[in-house]
Amino acid sequence: MLDLNPPDHTRLRSLVHKAFTPSLVEQIRARTQIVADELVDRVVRLGEMDLIKEFALPLPMTIITEILGVPRKDHHKFHKWSQAVVSLTSPSPTLRVLPSVWRFIRYLRQFFKLRRRDPQDDLVSALIKAEEAGDKLNEDELLAMVFLLLIAGHETTVNLIGNGTLALIENPNEMRKVQGEPSLVKPAVEELLRYTSPVFTTTERYAREDTMIHGVTIPRGEMTLGVIGSANRDETAFENPNELQITREPNRHLSFGQGIHFCLGAPLARMEAQIAFTTLLRRLPDLKLRNSASSLRWRPGIFLRGLASLPVRF
Repeated sequence: MLDLNPPDHTRLRSLVHKAFTPSLVEQIRARTQIVADELVDRVVRLGEMDLIKEFALPLPMTIITEILGVPRKDHHKFHKWSQAVVSLTSPSPTLRVLPSVWRFIRYLRQFFKLRRRDPQDDLVSALIKAEEAGDKLNEDELLAMVFLLLIAGHETTVNLIGNGTLALIENPNEMRKVQGEPSLVKPAVEELLRYTSPVFTTTERYAREDTMIHGVTIPRGEMTLGVIGSANRDETAFENPNELQITREPNRHLSFGQGIHFCLGAPLARMEAQIAFTTLLRRLPDLKLRNSASSLRWRPGIFLRGLASLPVRF
């Protein structure tokens, strides 16, 4: 779906968009809050944690796998597999990840067979039986759609929660504003989306004809990548773009894309991030880095920007 134009893009998007409407996402809000509190319950007495491994990752992973209908016993497999898929877009992809990608595909095909025999109240069952103007997803389209929903539905939100928490810790005045006035979490999430750019570049696009942009010719057939992280710090669009300002208004960031490819899961990501930050700041008000910021490791990749780990104490 990311790489198609109308009419194919329109057909695929129409088959899945109903699962991510704001009203349906609101129905998931209570479950998301329960998961967030359970994750904090596990670590609150320890005084420290790796925020990525123990909070930022399991929160959106639990929600998206439950939406898709993946059995709980298999949840742990999915992050390893999705990391393998994402690593194929790194500057130096390795063939060692291909067996994980193959196992991921094999698992999903078996899962689809199970849901065809025994449909449940989940998104995969809905996609299998979805009809829009008499149309359905074929097997490869279904596989690609679930691949996209699973990876985009948690990898990007992991980055938003992790990167955003680091940004708040490094900007304590802004963090205190949200703690003192929890209603600011909505504009805070928008500013963290802009400031940290969890999705750093767009997916690839190809010039259909010779095109000139700002005096530079892009030849027909050449690949281009839009750098969202740069656009979100554009000094012609944002005042003091390198400063975190949680009450920034207006905030026309591009973290969810633009146009017909605007992120389908934006309502879900916003809701998860709002709950994540509200819960962390309410229950762990003294959140601090356990080590220096210079010691933090970032995951390699072209498209996504996220921390490999975030050791914190509280």
